[in-house]
Amino acid sequence: MSWFSDPAQTSTSLRDHGYLPDGATATTAYLAGALEKPLLVEGPAGVGKTELAKAIARSTGASLVRLQCYEGLDEARALYEWNYKKQLLRIQAAGDDEDIFSEEFLLTRPLLTAIRRTEPTVLLIDEVDKTDIEVEGLLLEILSDFQVTIPELGTMAAARRPFVVLTSNASRELSEALKRRCLYLHLDYPDAAREREIVTAQVPDLDHAIAERLVDVVGRLRDLDLKKAPSIAETIDWARTLIALHLRTLDEQAIADTLGAVLKHSSDHERAIKELKLLDAR
Repeated sequence: MSWFSDPAQTSTSLRDHGYLPDGATATTAYLAGALEKPLLVEGPAGVGKTELAKAIARSTGASLVRLQCYEGLDEARALYEWNYKKQLLRIQAAGDDEDIFSEEFLLTRPLLTAIRRTEPTVLLIDEVDKTDIEVEGLLLEILSDFQVTIPELGTMAAARRPFVVLTSNASRELSEALKRRCLYLHLDYPDAAREREIVTAQVPDLDHAIAERLVDVVGRLRDLDLKKAPSIAETIDWARTLIALHLRTLDEQAIADTLGAVLKHSSDHERAIKELKLLDAR
């Protein structure tokens, strides 16, 4: 299938499905589909990396298969494993001559599931930097040839290549072998104008003046030395909080009362309130 017709149509389609890309994002997403290359999206937490994969699935009508990466993830959880309990029961019932390494006993995990699907599929490999380096080795065959080798069953090649999106928060450096197989996109926090556009698109009832004030405050919070800078999703949460409380101004008291929507550490609260007071006093 043709995922998108050109970068302009990619941008329009993603916007129509709730994701507002910049030019580089739309172009790279288009190329990933056109060239059938995995897309590695890197950047700080909360800038829309995972949401981009979801938006690609929504805008193309594809199914989304997600592999959430974590430390200790292994082949059995990422690729496949055998249903040992069912195999044991079959041996007990039928004897040792029974073939227990067949499709009937195979438990597919996200990577193999995406490879075997015949309908359009977006494979999201989320936070790949949280896995061990061994998992990257597992991904190389899949991302190079879109096939999986199961010793008992042979090689399973993709009937239809999925659109692969890998995300990384850059907590560790990924291998060059993995990067070579991918197109690369770096996402950062948007500028104020684009973040206002995102917020007002997601929270259309928010007053324009409050949206400007909200985005300005969030931008100043990101300039502070906080444990966790606010993400775009948290900016949207803050906007929805203001709507829910029927607040029409974002003054010092409103900020203090609602800061929990955007900052999740007590030390960040204390620092933010102190620094914002100093900035507003200048």
